[in-house]
Amino acid sequence: MDSQTKTEDCFGWAARDPTGVLSPYKFSRRTLGSDDVSIKITHCGVCYADVVWSRNILGDSKYPLVPGHEIAGIVKEVGSNIQRFKVGDPVGVGTYVNSCRDCEYCNDGLEVHCEKGMVSTFNGIDEDGTVTQGGYSSYIVVHQRYCFRIPDNYPLASAAPLLCAGITVYTPMMRNNMNQPGKSLGVIGLGGLGHMAVKFGKALGLSVTVFSTSISKKDEALNLLGADEFVISSDLEQMKGLSKSLDFIVDTSSGDHPIDPYMSLLKVAGVYVLVGFPSEVKLSPASLLLGSRTISGSVTGGTKVTQDMIDFCSAHKIYPNIEVIPIQYANEALERLIKRDVKYRFVIDIENTLK
Repeated sequence: MDSQTKTEDCFGWAARDPTGVLSPYKFSRRTLGSDDVSIKITHCGVCYADVVWSRNILGDSKYPLVPGHEIAGIVKEVGSNIQRFKVGDPVGVGTYVNSCRDCEYCNDGLEVHCEKGMVSTFNGIDEDGTVTQGGYSSYIVVHQRYCFRIPDNYPLASAAPLLCAGITVYTPMMRNNMNQPGKSLGVIGLGGLGHMAVKFGKALGLSVTVFSTSISKKDEALNLLGADEFVISSDLEQMKGLSKSLDFIVDTSSGDHPIDPYMSLLKVAGVYVLVGFPSEVKLSPASLLLGSRTISGSVTGGTKVTQDMIDFCSAHKIYPNIEVIPIQYANEALERLIKRDVKYRFVIDIENTLK
């Protein structure tokens, strides 16, 4: 059955052009395959990626475009080969829905780094040649490998932001052994990603220091999220007092900012990981050479570490701080996200508001 004859039974909100304005849109999903899971979407987190591609900021957007890659919902149908999931199971889908499943990275559970390129949850090209559409929609069909089991007692609205914001900071923390109590973690930026880094750090028994340019974040960092220290990054005395004190820094800021002042806060062999997207990164070679420090980058995570993170959040009762909104508020939410006016993640109530 080709895409022209499929029933347009999926309802979503899509951008039609680079203005990025979202409005109701009917379309068809691919036919359920033997290894696929069909998921009734109940919630979808709002990520800055939704702004980037709905507004064609990178120049590669394919319209109409249904954004959303922090998806939580309930299994409504399974393919004939499915053993891991059954109808009624709570599940999640993150930033990608396919990969080659045969390269070195896929075989190691690092599908996000697939040699042939992972298929993004929206604005990607799926195995049948169609453009993938995201979670601002009523349902989605996904190969079982890229679906994650959400524990029965974990709220689906809270689960959605884990699939991008959560895993983006959890992955580099695990890769760099930041699961050892007593180690020291620095978090730059206190938005959707940063607040999850603080929560993970405290649950792992780390000493957590939050860096921000805004004193207004101090109370929420220390009292709401439980960070141990709060530092205004422009305060040279405060920064100097933390020299060579941190094992690891996760930088969630996408605004351009100097790197060297933070590098000086790392211990010998300390690691600085960039998960935000500034327009450029500049630093002195001395920041790396003196102290044997490392700077690296990280994107979301493979399927294994993603499931591990979801289970960790459930076991330790870690929940993102969210603002649940109706789909009709999506355009306003994206505008507020650009202004950083959210604490700390919007989540769209698809189930009750997408009609």
